Amino acid sequence: MKTVLQCTDISKTYGTGAALVHALKTCSLSFTQGEFVAIVGKSGSGKSTLLKILGTLDTPDKGEVLLDGEHVLRLSDQKLSRIRRRKIGFIYQDYSLFPEYTAYENIIMPIHLDGRREDRERVLELLETLGILDCKDKFPSEMSGGEQQRTAIARALITSPAVILADEPTGNLDAENANEVVMLMSKAARLYNQTIIMVTHDRQMADYADRILVIVDGVVKGAED
Repeated sequence: MKTVLQCTDISKTYGTGAALVHALKTCSLSFTQGEFVAIVGKSGSGKSTLLKILGTLDTPDKGEVLLDGEHVLRLSDQKLSRIRRRKIGFIYQDYSLFPEYTAYENIIMPIHLDGRREDRERVLELLETLGILDCKDKFPSEMSGGEQQRTAIARALITSPAVILADEPTGNLDAENANEVVMLMSKAARLYNQTIIMVTHDRQMADYADRILVIVDGVVKGAED
């Protein structure tokens, strides 16, 4: 299988002296196309720091990150912005939808920001696949939390990115909606051969993934199938 994303010997510290925190310690990981990976850890374990570095939203003190074979940490800010638009999809705990736009308009936002025109049929296909076709013309305030998160998933998928990074995507959902959302992410990975990396503190949600990585105090302790 093709390796889509990998990091090598990533380390990250915050603070100085007695306040020094080793958020990540010599972390090396790789992710292949079409796999759904869960990174599990308690609050402060380093999982969100790792996700930000993989998404080029933060830089490590040392180490390398390769996306589609490209050393992204060596790129200019302008090139990194283009890579985020085209090759990385983000899903957040708080959905991060624009309240003044409909579900359809939120989904196509990354396409328009990149100066391109959306494929309407693909948008409608995503809406149907994720079970929110009836929300197409609704504003976020008119949708449930589960529907908003499904809209956020569609927005992340619309550009067919190399990788999707999901940061505690079920954190604001009840148990039923949380299970449905993660099941849909697993389905999307299979259906679109999409690499999805999810960080979570919830082991039950992680069980839907193809592979589970456990991070403790900035160290990836092991992987489980």
